[in-house]
Amino acid sequence: MAGARASRLAVVAWASAAWVCATGLATAEPVNPERSQAEKLERWQAARSGRLQLPLPGTPDTEKLITRLANAGMQLGAPVLIRIFKAESELEVWIKKGRAFELFATYPVCYWSGALGPKRHEGDRQTPEGFYTVTEDLLHHGQRWRRSLNVGYPNIFDRVNGRSGSVILVHGGCDSSGCFAMTNAVNAELYDLVSAALRITPHVPMQIFPFRMTDANVAANSASPWAQFWRDLKDGYESFERTRLPPKVSVCQRRYQVRDASPFEREPEGVELCDQDRDSLPPHLDQAGRVPGKQAQAAERPAPACDLARPSCRKWVSLRDRKGANRAVAGRGAGNKTSTIR
Repeated sequence: MAGARASRLAVVAWASAAWVCATGLATAEPVNPERSQAEKLERWQAARSGRLQLPLPGTPDTEKLITRLANAGMQLGAPVLIRIFKAESELEVWIKKGRAFELFATYPVCYWSGALGPKRHEGDRQTPEGFYTVTEDLLHHGQRWRRSLNVGYPNIFDRVNGRSGSVILVHGGCDSSGCFAMTNAVNAELYDLVSAALRITPHVPMQIFPFRMTDANVAANSASPWAQFWRDLKDGYESFERTRLPPKVSVCQRRYQVRDASPFEREPEGVELCDQDRDSLPPHLDQAGRVPGKQAQAAERPAPACDLARPSCRKWVSLRDRKGANRAVAGRGAGNKTSTIR
């Protein structure tokens, strides 16, 4: 009985939040982290027991993506920006229309792991916070989530601050150990929007916040050990609120530094590192956190000989060709509303 009552309360709270978002009647009441944790845990438990009702309250009609785009005067393939708010369990997609970005849709996040605060090291089961960039090579085609988005953690800020971890995704389902689980239908729509945009632009900004960075929320969490970090994130949040353009973000003295973007300059392609911080990087990494020359060395390395008379070689060739076919299929028909997660 108590579990059923908690479930009803969670649904009512979520539906109320969705209504506030849809009507634009924002509340000044600061977010309650404890309630946010309880609500996401209830969704996770409902999914585990088969009780989760889909689509989640507040989910747009994912069967009518093209129609919704047309009604909003937007196009598939236009530049995209994503914002995630952990405490509210919401993900926003903004699409460029003219010289600025406009809100296209807000989706409920079914589950994200950890607590408020950034990810710091591999295995801490935390979701990250900060300014990230999705590029074409971060379209994820792994074994479980073949059509998902790699956030790009750790970025240059994480690296100069000694943070570690990898393969943090926005994927389907309602379970995660460090990622954002969106349900399958929503994940498919997000992948279609981002992959189509990346055919035109080289990057999709992804801004991940602990909560909506209002004065009330920041003040209510001023005692947190992450208060200064969150105030730096608030600068980026407010810049986008003012300009409706991705802000210019850099890392100086191991902190995020933000300035407003202009519609008359090229959009930023990622977080940049200040000259004075370059010595903060480990010597074996370049500015983007990669090993210099590693990809070139791999490309120059000759492929090992493979004797097709051997079963192991035939299996390897079959897996290689299947992987190539899957990538080709994933790259076609970004607007196809029947795309699925496998």
